[in-house]
Amino acid sequence: MRITQRAVTLTSLQGLNRNLDAVSRLQQQLTSGRLISKPSDSPTGTNTAMQVRAEQAAVEQQSRNITDARGWLDQTDSALQEMLATVRRVRDITVQGASTGSSSDASRQALATEAASLREGLLALANGSVNGRPIFGGVTAGSKAYDSTSGSWLGVSGSPVMRQVSDTEQVRVDLTGPEAFGPAGNDLFAVVDRIAKDLVSNPAGLTVDLADLDARMNGMLSAVADVGARGARIELSQKINADRSLTLGSKLAETENIDLPNTIMRLQMQQTGYEAALAATAKAISPTLMDYLR
Repeated sequence: MRITQRAVTLTSLQGLNRNLDAVSRLQQQLTSGRLISKPSDSPTGTNTAMQVRAEQAAVEQQSRNITDARGWLDQTDSALQEMLATVRRVRDITVQGASTGSSSDASRQALATEAASLREGLLALANGSVNGRPIFGGVTAGSKAYDSTSGSWLGVSGSPVMRQVSDTEQVRVDLTGPEAFGPAGNDLFAVVDRIAKDLVSNPAGLTVDLADLDARMNGMLSAVADVGARGARIELSQKINADRSLTLGSKLAETENIDLPNTIMRLQMQQTGYEAALAATAKAISPTLMDYLR
């Protein structure tokens, strides 16, 4: 079979173009730092990268949910702790009023005034909010959980407020007023209101009031324990979420990013091969008519 000069030339040029394309591709990878610039570079790698990015988006949303949940629970715990300190003072006043039968009307009036003031403080704490939503209001769209004067609950019972903290776990972040402070008509604020009145008009009734107050305190302590348990779950979920984010980042880097030393070495080898191919082609292809006449 006769090999023509045209065939030699075309074959040499095709080889040079392939080498030049390989050099160009490696240079592009070094410039961008990525193995995959378009889906055709690696269909399998592109599919893997898309799946990893979808998981990263889910992890980022779960991280935002965790941050929001921590805000809810921290605010709830803080309010309950402050309210418990106030309720303990109310209890001291109640014990004092029940045990001092010889106290004057003026001293009882002073105790009643302090109890009424503490009740107002308790209502203010109970109306605390997170992002404009009352923390003890349930699913209400209003701005308050309790009426500042009557002490009646203004919230709305319904489905609990949940936050998705992982692919498989949700954590409740709210606590309704009746769950924390007792049922309407005999809740914490109604009990403290009765104490303020009985200190002046019915000292004998303070014994019953004290028992009711202790029951409300026990309910609040249980609520604090519940919120603390949820907070521990949130902290654990936050650690798992952070670890998962790092793992996904490493997986995406393995899929998309180049191995810099290896890529530099491959580029140098490809450039050396290209230069050698150029030299060989220059000898194989006769560039002038004089070369044919020799």
